[in-house]
Amino acid sequence: MKPGADPILIVEDKESLRSVLRKTLEAEGFGVEEAADGRSALDLIRRARFSLVLSDLRLPRADGHEVLKGAVQADPEMPVILMTAYGTIRDAVSAMREGAYDYLEKPVDSDHLVALVRRALQHRTLLTENLLLKERFSRELDCPEILGNSPALQQALAKVRRVAPTDTTVVLEGESGSGKELFARALHHLSGRRKQSFFAINCAAIPENLLESELFGYEKGAFTGAAATKRGKFEIADKGTLFLDEIGDLSPGLQGKVLRVVEQKEFERVGGTETRRVDIRLVAATNMDLRSLVAAGAFRQDLYFRLSVFPILVPPLRERREDIPILARHFADRFAAEQKRRGPIALPPETLEALAAHSWPGNVRELENTIERALILGEGDRLLPEHLSLPGQGRAA
Repeated sequence: MKPGADPILIVEDKESLRSVLRKTLEAEGFGVEEAADGRSALDLIRRARFSLVLSDLRLPRADGHEVLKGAVQADPEMPVILMTAYGTIRDAVSAMREGAYDYLEKPVDSDHLVALVRRALQHRTLLTENLLLKERFSRELDCPEILGNSPALQQALAKVRRVAPTDTTVVLEGESGSGKELFARALHHLSGRRKQSFFAINCAAIPENLLESELFGYEKGAFTGAAATKRGKFEIADKGTLFLDEIGDLSPGLQGKVLRVVEQKEFERVGGTETRRVDIRLVAATNMDLRSLVAAGAFRQDLYFRLSVFPILVPPLRERREDIPILARHFADRFAAEQKRRGPIALPPETLEALAAHSWPGNVRELENTIERALILGEGDRLLPEHLSLPGQGRAA
């Protein structure tokens, strides 16, 4: 198995068969752990991570059905392959309806075993990739390009480069639209976790009753509509980086649960009692003054101190006006390509002067939207001031 990959758990009460299975899988490069009975397997599944479980159906101290149930609860994407004697094939088929990936008949054929294990692991990989793509929270990105040469921006980027290689919790402070998520992605890319996943979740965009489930996941039957177990972002982000945007909007109850993850790296799913441990890098962001919220009793002081170990202020665009021409040209080139415009788009001096004179309360996001709109309103290869539709200007005809 590749270095850093999770091992395969073999659950078999006959030591001779367990030894054969282990040697077969290890010869193919897989890491292996063993359990001689169902209860020992369940204890291991609760305490450790496995890429796959290979279990006999008939076991002492908890049978294969119980092992399957425990594995599905621990990780719904983890494949479970059951081994069965001829007389219990019907039981194995029944177990597949309960979530087993497949079954093997005894005596186990080594070639069939290896092929099935590889197929199951590939299936898990595809499931995970599809989940991340579907939820749009995990993209293996190149280092995001943060454009600008202003002293305010360079000072912030110097702090990013300094803290990124550590696992220190970072809070990004700055106005809406100033680029805090871009900074969070840069922190991830420049860290030792860059080969793992980056997840972003906006705490202000999700209702409180749903946000808890999004962050911590839930067990089947935890509430009406919880038809299956679901992992939360803290669990899915294990080994990677989790970015909590607008953390000042967290309710007091969720603040306490997030504090526990930050301090102890553990949590329980909604409706669950099993404590789960995670290894994540937490990056938070806010457009609020957390110190004022603490003074007003609206934000936990202990969580504030844990988050603000290394604060970074992302400067508003009005404090880095010398970066406006660079950003405007970047957005013009990007949107021209998206709109299939021919040739480069010129920004004459009068257009750059109009851009520099604006206060940009919406920061970089407002500038981006302004350039996109201007390209739609304008014609030809020049963006003129009247195309910008800024306050105090007449709209383009």
